[in-house]
Amino acid sequence: MTDVNWTLLTNHGHVLMCIVAEPDMRVRDIARQTGITERAAHRIVSDLEQAGFVSHERVGRRNHYEVDASRRTDHPLERHIDITALVPDEEPSARPGGGP
Repeated sequence: MTDVNWTLLTNHGHVLMCIVAEPDMRVRDIARQTGITERAAHRIVSDLEQAGFVSHERVGRRNHYEVDASRRTDHPLERHIDITALVPDEEPSARPGGGP
C-alpha cells in the first residue's frame, strides 16, 4: 500500500466532522484532532458559523455547538450531502477486527 499525503476532505470538513461528533469539543481539541493550529481551527469555526452550518451557545466556560443538519453547500457535487452523515456511528478501532 502506498502512503498518501493528501486527504479527500478540506480542513473545514474535518472541523465540521469534529463538531458533529462532539458538540462540546474545545477549539484546542479540534485543532489537535485535525492537525491544524488553534488559530486556524478558530478561523474555520467562525467560517462555519458565518455560513450558517454551526452556531454556538456559551455554557459555563465552554461553547456548545449546534449543527444545522439541513444546511447544504452550494457546490453541485456536495449539495446532496447530509453533513451529519460525515461521522460514523463508531470508530473503526471499536469494530470487531479493528477495521471497516
